Amino acid sequence: MSAPARVLVIAGSDSSGGAGIQADIKTITMLGGYAMTAITAITAQNTTGVQAVEVLSPEMVAAQAQSCIDDIGVDAVKIGMLGSPAIAHAVADLLEGVDAPVVFDPVMVSTSGSVLADADTIAAFERLMAMAAITTPNVPELDALGGVKALQERGITFLAKGGDAPGETVTDWLYRPGEEPLEWSAPRIETRHTHGTGCTTASAIACGLGAGLGMVPAIEQARNFVRAALEAAPGFGAGHGPLGHQAVR
Repeated sequence: MSAPARVLVIAGSDSSGGAGIQADIKTITMLGGYAMTAITAITAQNTTGVQAVEVLSPEMVAAQAQSCIDDIGVDAVKIGMLGSPAIAHAVADLLEGVDAPVVFDPVMVSTSGSVLADADTIAAFERLMAMAAITTPNVPELDALGGVKALQERGITFLAKGGDAPGETVTDWLYRPGEEPLEWSAPRIETRHTHGTGCTTASAIACGLGAGLGMVPAIEQARNFVRAALEAAPGFGAGHGPLGHQAVR
């Protein structure tokens, strides 16, 4: 029996369990990986929104990650909510010495519409996008980063997720320097229970890459996992409820 892929997640905690570190751990575990965490911020949130955020120090974030790397090792890294420009730079400094694929989910706006990063943090994302194997923005995040053309001009590999775009069909586009874009389309799953879809997608891609899958198979595995989890959503909460990670076998 081969060892599970070791995936280090650097992201914020979601007290309601639907997104953030909690969604990452569930996703990686269900896909057969081993999840480790460096928590960047603690949030008080639920399906209706974010009520409070407390950001950790860059030193503590880096220390958590370094502890995992030094002892257990790492096959892939997933980055989610960072919370401050200083943390973004500390993470970039740390990852310069790590030989593992990085999946960067540039979390700026939660499903409920709360802004989770400021303009200085977005600027600091440049370093992380440059070193990432893939960046996974949703529609508002892609707009904040300058749009498709801007990222292409900077030579960034990214998955433009279409879940926030209107229409009955959801289309995701993979853009890679020097290659034709790849497209995946599927009928929209009509549900309000979409909290954590971005976190789940990025973690699933990281788990696939860490296990040795190529970029395209890793994305396809992630898309299938997210769609199955959407179908299995338990229906919790009054707002954007969590996915049904536990039901995906």
